[in-house]
This record gives sequence, C-alpha cells and structure tokens, in this order.
Amino acid sequence: MVAMQKYCLDLRIRSIQQIHERYALIRLTDDNAPLPPMLPGQFVEVKVENSPSTFLRRPISINFLDPANNELWLLVAAVGEGTRHIVQMREGETLNCLLPLGKGFTLPQSPQERVLLIGGGVGVAPLLFLANEIQAMGGTPTILLGARTAKDLLEVDMFQKAGNVVFTTEDGSEGERGFVTNHSILTKERFDRICTCGPQPMMAAVARYAAQAQIDCEVSLENMMACGLGACLCCVEKTTEGNLCVCKDGPVFNTKKLLWQN
Repeated sequence: MVAMQKYCLDLRIRSIQQIHERYALIRLTDDNAPLPPMLPGQFVEVKVENSPSTFLRRPISINFLDPANNELWLLVAAVGEGTRHIVQMREGETLNCLLPLGKGFTLPQSPQERVLLIGGGVGVAPLLFLANEIQAMGGTPTILLGARTAKDLLEVDMFQKAGNVVFTTEDGSEGERGFVTNHSILTKERFDRICTCGPQPMMAAVARYAAQAQIDCEVSLENMMACGLGACLCCVEKTTEGNLCVCKDGPVFNTKKLLWQN
C-alpha cells in the first residue's frame, strides 16, 4: 500500500451536535481547499488548545468523509479532560488536525462480497465511513450494533441509510437481548468478512467467533496513541510479526496477526 500524504490543517467547526450525554458529532470543514483523501479506519490527531492539563494531541477515528460538502465528521466521546474540552467547543472555532493517519480497513474486492460490520459503543465511529464506502461500491453491508441500552445506540439513522442494520442491547430494549456475539444473524447468515471496532473484550469475542467460523476478520484497535506517527512507541501491540505500532501499522489489523485473541 502506498503511504498517503499527511496534512496539518486548521479546520473550522461547522457544527457540533450532542447526540448522547457522552458523545458529540463534530462536522469540520476546510475553508481554503478540498479536504484530502482519507480511508475508512484511519484517524486524526487533534490538538487541544487552551487546556492547561492537556499536552498531547487526541486520536479520534474518522467517522465520515463528505466530499460533496467538504466535511470531515468526528464522533467524540467525552472521556477525559482533552475530549471534554473538544466537545465543549463552539461552531466557528478551529481544530488543528494532523491527518489522515494509520492504515484502514480492507475494502471488498467486489460488491457481492458479504461484509458484516460489528460496532460497540463509540467503536461504531469508523464503521459509518466504511459502510458508506461499501455502499458506494454497489455493496450492501450488514451492520450489527451493540450497546447497553437503546438510548446508547449511536448514529442509527445514518447506518440504516448505508446497509442492513440489526441490534443487540444488554437490557433488551432494542433488538435482541445480549452481546453482539449472541445475535442470531451469526447463525442465520454466512459472511465473507467481518470488520469490528469497540471494547477489546467485544473485539476479542468477535475474533474468536470469526476464527471458529473461518471468516476473515479485521479489528480497529484503540490503544493509547500519543504521536500518531510511530515515534513515541506508547501504542505498541504484540503481533505475529513482532511489536508493531498501532498508530502507524494499524489501527486496523487482521486478527490472525494478533496474539491477544488467544
């Protein structure tokens, strides 16, 4: 794969939408030029301004790229001081972003390839971009979204426009009750590829299912990433190829390369 050029851009916040008590959808644009090409599964490193306790950039998955409106979407979970500061910013303010970073998901070889996307929590973020790219190729992905309750499901309307969507919730308030790996679709249908992102225990369970079912599976890891360029080595993951930097060699990996699934 040819390395993509990286950019450091000041992007204007076109809108911030609070879509959940802990999540905000931020739409960014470049007033001076078209946004550069990006791939599903890649991420950006966002500089946090005017936050004395935040020194490092924050890695955030690319939620969606809308070339028609020259918009980059970021789905941000307010989990720490840096991200809380970001979601409290206002329309018209500027975010400095280093992008696009990392390696993304493998796109289908043909529209007929049956792809299952499995997302949990804020892990749904990179899957929306991927679902739309598969749809643009003429495919129809199946999307399995999991959450604790119905109100914790994110961007449902957008996913339903991009593919066939099914749900699991831990309390049974939407879709089937339980975890994503318990959903009946896994026994009713056969898939050629699985792409997943979410809490590591969920991804590990999906990886085990994929291995047993002999289905190719890719996961987007969420290791702590500081530099985003593979220089600081704080996001190293043990793999069959040795220690690899998640920010540079991932964040998307084929599960056959990962040691934690065993």
